[in-house]
Amino acid sequence: MSLLFLNFEYLVFIVLYMQKDLGNYRKTYDKSELIEGNVSDNPMQLFQTWFYETEQSDTVDEPNAMTVSTIGLDGFPKSRIVLLKKYTHEGFIFYTNYDSEKGKAIAKNPQVCISFFWPGLERQIIIKGNAEKIAENLSDGYFESRPDGSKLGAIASEQSSVIATREVLEERLKSLEEAYREKPIPRPKNWGGYIIKPISLEFWQGRPNRLHDRIRYTIQENFDWKMERLAP
Repeated sequence: MSLLFLNFEYLVFIVLYMQKDLGNYRKTYDKSELIEGNVSDNPMQLFQTWFYETEQSDTVDEPNAMTVSTIGLDGFPKSRIVLLKKYTHEGFIFYTNYDSEKGKAIAKNPQVCISFFWPGLERQIIIKGNAEKIAENLSDGYFESRPDGSKLGAIASEQSSVIATREVLEERLKSLEEAYREKPIPRPKNWGGYIIKPISLEFWQGRPNRLHDRIRYTIQENFDWKMERLAP
C-alpha cells in the first residue's frame, strides 16, 4: 500500500472526525436536588457537605481536582487543573510555582475562578475569589510533608518555561538527587501556596429536563452571605 494512499485515508479520517456531530449525546440528570430550605446559610458548610459526599461516593478518582482560571499577561483567560490541598472558612488553598504562567497571572490580576466538576453526583461548583500567597511557614510545612521526589521535582522544573527535551528535566532531577542525597531538601522561595478567598460560590445540581438547580451565595459588606436561585 502506497504512502500516498495512507495519507489520503488519514486525511479522510481527520475530516470526518472534525465534522462529528455530538448533538445526540444525551444524559438524564436525576440523582439529587438542591432546595434552599435544605441547605446551610453558609456556603463553606455546603461545600464541606458536598465534598464529603463526593469522597464517600467513590465515583471520582480525585475529588480535590479543581479548575483554576486566570487572566494571562496576554489578556486571554486560561484554565488548568490543580489539586486543592486544604479548605477552611477563609478559602481554598493550592500550591504551585510562583514564577509559573498562573503565578505571573495571579500577581498581575488576583481575581480568579475555580471550579469543581463531580459528574458521578451530577454536581459542579463555581467559585470566584481573590488569590493571595499564604504565609511562608505554612508553605514550608506543606513542602516538608511531600515525598522527596516531589520536592526535587519542584526544584528541577522551571514551570511554564520552554525546554528543549524531556531529557533536560531528567538530567536536572538526577543531578539534584545526587546533590541532596541524605540532606534536607529546602523549599524553593518561588514555590508555595495560594489561598483563594471567595466572594461568590455557585452550586449546580443536575435535574431532569435541563431544569437544573443553581444556588449562588454572594458575600455582602457585613460578611454575611446572600443566597439566590439562578435560572438554569
